[in-house]
Amino acid sequence: MRLLVFLLLALSIRAAEPAKIAPATETDARLHADGQGWKLDKAKITDPKLPRVLLIGDSIVGGYRKATIAALEGKAYVDVWANPYCQSEHTNKVLADVLMHGPYDVVHFNMGLHGWQEGRIKPGTYEPLTKTYVEVIKTKLPNAKLIWASSTPVTVKDKPANLDPEVNPVIIEHNRMAAKVMAEMQVPVNDFYSVLVDQRALARGDRFHWTAPAYSLLADMCIESILKALPKR
Repeated sequence: MRLLVFLLLALSIRAAEPAKIAPATETDARLHADGQGWKLDKAKITDPKLPRVLLIGDSIVGGYRKATIAALEGKAYVDVWANPYCQSEHTNKVLADVLMHGPYDVVHFNMGLHGWQEGRIKPGTYEPLTKTYVEVIKTKLPNAKLIWASSTPVTVKDKPANLDPEVNPVIIEHNRMAAKVMAEMQVPVNDFYSVLVDQRALARGDRFHWTAPAYSLLADMCIESILKALPKR
């Protein structure tokens, strides 16, 4: 009898534990993790009274995460999920697992630089999959504040003054469709694209990534919006 009770208790504890996040990979070598790796980095919580924030993004989040975490020190704990996913049913399933590591009071999310290749996102599915993505967050975290950030511009390799004629039009269209979904679902927007499109001198020159001054601009937007969204203590 005692053994049965112990087994049931162990199973209930295991069921309550957050799901493990399977390692993610990116098959397109042009879209690397920029040194940070694809993973969920969790803050060490010592004061459970402080609110919690989740930053979601691709490699670009690596450029503004450190400044954001520093600015929110003592105000909120910040987890960071850097991933190479684009809109898909699989992405929405993994997202649900990641959110189990909360609860989070604010979710600042960005995705887009890994979905421009032909065939990655089926035609006609971008908007409904993006809507489902938001619905997953709202269902798992009904009290959380959401903030969406648009994808950043893509420039010509070694010629950052020029926008990439192949990829950037796709980024613009995806941003447009995502912004439409956010408007319909009343999700505030940080327009990262508009901030950097006229700051292309700050691009790193590898098409996708940026220099420290550019990431400082994104961090400022991110920090300001999160501070406004945090619950009042």
